[in-house]
Amino acid sequence: MKRSEINRAIRAAEALMADMRVTLPPFCRFTPQDWLVKGSEYDEVRACLLGWHVTDFSSGDFARTGLVSVSLRGGAPGNRKKDGRLYTEKLLCLQPGQSTPLHYHEAKTEDLVNRCGGVLRIRVFNVRPDGAPDEASDVLVHMDGRSCLVRAGSAVSLRPGMGLSIRPRVAHALDTDKFGGAVLIGEISQFNDDRTDNFFIPPLPGDPNAPAEEDEPPYRLLSREYPEPAPKRRRAGGPA
Repeated sequence: MKRSEINRAIRAAEALMADMRVTLPPFCRFTPQDWLVKGSEYDEVRACLLGWHVTDFSSGDFARTGLVSVSLRGGAPGNRKKDGRLYTEKLLCLQPGQSTPLHYHEAKTEDLVNRCGGVLRIRVFNVRPDGAPDEASDVLVHMDGRSCLVRAGSAVSLRPGMGLSIRPRVAHALDTDKFGGAVLIGEISQFNDDRTDNFFIPPLPGDPNAPAEEDEPPYRLLSREYPEPAPKRRRAGGPA
């Protein structure tokens, strides 16, 4: 993606959250210049990849296939037992007419909640042993304390306040109505590493985390772009 497109996407997500009166943690508002002077006190943000993530899933068409997410809390890869954080909290932003590709997780269970905005649709399939979507079997879904079966490939519609629990090996794709409002989605999930536990159907044609094409300066850094911690400054008159 071009940096200009990433910048526009983050600004649009910030505007949506401001409209919905959602306030983000301070690190989500740091500028690239701010990060140049942040020291090791923010190692948790760096290690846990907290902050902004923008992707077009290698589609080349972010307006139709794309997602802005911001990771707020969670553990670091390989460090779950040490710090005990087996959970992750994110906010996801879908603009009108935008969607995500069909995908599933081997390990992660997640709840996707329509926090506010338009109608969120989640299309679901069971996943066969070979990793393909099972187009014949009904899918058991868990929605706001209610369990029910839906046909393979059907979309569950969630209005604001409604949520759906997605179990491992249930393939799902998110979308919104082109003529409806943007949707702000809350994700509460088991900790996982998105780099190893996202399986797309079909596989993506490229790397969704490829470096940005730098056509303008970054507005916010993405979570994979943080610089190394700035060295601590010695106090005047302190040890040499």
